Amino acid sequence: MAWRVVNVMSLRLEFVTLAAQPGAKLSELCRRFGVSRQTGYKWLARFGEAGEAGLVDRSRRPHGSPSRTDAAVEEAVLAVRRANRCWGGRKIRRVLLNARPEGLPAEQVPAASTITGILRRHGLLERDEPAPQPFKRFEAVAPNRLWQMDFKGHFALDGRTDGGGVRCWPLTVLDDHSRYAIGAEACTDEKEVTVCERLTKVFERHGLPDAIITDNGAPWGHQNGVTKYTRFSVWLLRLGVKPLHSRPRHPQTMGKIERLHRSLRAELLQGRRFADLDAVQSGLDRWRARYNHQRPHDALGGAFPASRYRMSERSMPARLVEPDYPDDQVTGRVRRNGCLRCRPQDQRRVDLQLSAAFADQRVAVRPSAEDGVHHVWFMTWRIAKVDFRTNPERPTVTHVLERM
Repeated sequence: MAWRVVNVMSLRLEFVTLAAQPGAKLSELCRRFGVSRQTGYKWLARFGEAGEAGLVDRSRRPHGSPSRTDAAVEEAVLAVRRANRCWGGRKIRRVLLNARPEGLPAEQVPAASTITGILRRHGLLERDEPAPQPFKRFEAVAPNRLWQMDFKGHFALDGRTDGGGVRCWPLTVLDDHSRYAIGAEACTDEKEVTVCERLTKVFERHGLPDAIITDNGAPWGHQNGVTKYTRFSVWLLRLGVKPLHSRPRHPQTMGKIERLHRSLRAELLQGRRFADLDAVQSGLDRWRARYNHQRPHDALGGAFPASRYRMSERSMPARLVEPDYPDDQVTGRVRRNGCLRCRPQDQRRVDLQLSAAFADQRVAVRPSAEDGVHHVWFMTWRIAKVDFRTNPERPTVTHVLERM
């Protein structure tokens, strides 16, 4: 199979970066990227010989680069700034140290304060940014333990002649541990079916995480509902991915992806006009490659997110697994209104109000170690606690989510 035509350079860079991580399985990586092993080995060899430049098609590679001298230091700084219009002195210095232009030895790379002065002299700094204050960050202990996901604010697309007023909703997915941008997808809406379709492609490429955290709005959850279960969260449960939600009115819970959205807006979206959805996706792909592989991240000590990310070992299944329970357990199918009619062991027949998100799904009701308390299970997930002790005819149902 061939590489996808769109953004082939970012795909090649992502491929060789993931292949270089400890424990990477090349055959599985080639399968996920849709290329043959021969093609995978070819790009690994070229990257080993010439780095990122080796990933460019040979027929387009330049035969040489213009020589630079010490007098080109300022121009080197401005070139990095032009390519990344929101970067400051520290990030530009890190880039110059990691990939120095020809004729610019390490000892001639200016200090961050000097680079800031160069930017200010050229009118590229409108105001002084306040010095960042240290604070304690939460971070998942390893890649793919937790992903953050959210929609960036939507915007109108230009170039329409039918007056349709098409808008774009960028969907972003971020690995909490490495800050690696797993996905950046240009969507025409923020509906559940669209999210599942785009997220399936992300899962097929990078594998499955242990959990995904989102905010409390649609399609992730119900802002004011008794339960936050949605059909989207049930879909994740069937994949073995735990859906989590941020604390209401606490945006700092999703701080990492909010920070990514700030960078996305400043470095790509702000002041730009896009003719159609394909143009947005092309821009998002280029920006994502730069964010993961070239943009130094202060929270990572100046490292790139790609240096800390590892591909998940859990592959996306070809089809969803159907719930299966032992024959000796009380099971039932949830009705369209979210109600489960069942007769738990040693109890009378009752109606348990679960969630319409589980409509048409089979669940199991098992007794717990507490007398008069039963648990409702969906596959390997405990989704509700049922207490018959107060009122056996109308037991108390408490919604939970635990994997056992």
